[in-house]
Amino acid sequence: MRGLPNRVVTAQTALRLPKQGTVMKILLVGATGTLGHAVARQLGQQHQILDAGRSSGTLRVDLTDDASVNELFARTGAVDAVISTTGKLHFGPLRDMTPERFNVGLQDKLLGQVRLALAAQHHLTAGGSITLTSGIVSAQPIRDGVNATSVNAALEGFVRAAALELLPRGLRINVVSPNVLVESMDAYAPYFPGFEAVTAQRAALAYQRAVEGILSGETITVW
Repeated sequence: MRGLPNRVVTAQTALRLPKQGTVMKILLVGATGTLGHAVARQLGQQHQILDAGRSSGTLRVDLTDDASVNELFARTGAVDAVISTTGKLHFGPLRDMTPERFNVGLQDKLLGQVRLALAAQHHLTAGGSITLTSGIVSAQPIRDGVNATSVNAALEGFVRAAALELLPRGLRINVVSPNVLVESMDAYAPYFPGFEAVTAQRAALAYQRAVEGILSGETITVW
């Protein structure tokens, strides 16, 4: 495994988990968004948060660019956890869908988060974790949401498979699937008729469970 000696995971450290009360160094990509801000507030009560984003945040990163992601980890050094709460999707009717429009979600929310996870595995301390973000439409499709459903379902599949290879190395990965947020309903209400929105603060608790808990390979739903 690449990295500094203190990041090498052996058979003796394979199942090491952070002790309760341990202060972790957590990289949060998307920290200034509605969901990311709530996650930063929740986890920041106990842990050190390194906030990153494409156009805002202490650290800047473009998840669609390999060099940008590598530079991000060159600046952070080893971390205990990596969280992503970001990603663009395309919403529109299937009859008007083109490969170019569909590619928006593939390159940004899907491959962007996968790219982050692939790099993160080499910069996590023993017992470290990765937490990505999908969404309720992976299981409950909506009108004009074929790109969103496809991307979110692919992220959940990636996490299930990646967890099997990460766990023997003492690392965990999960994905949080939140419902539409109360704070975002002004913009997204037409897409989610009859859905019971959740607050960003409630969704943030799922990220705390992923980081501080013992789950791996799970889709943590906040519906």
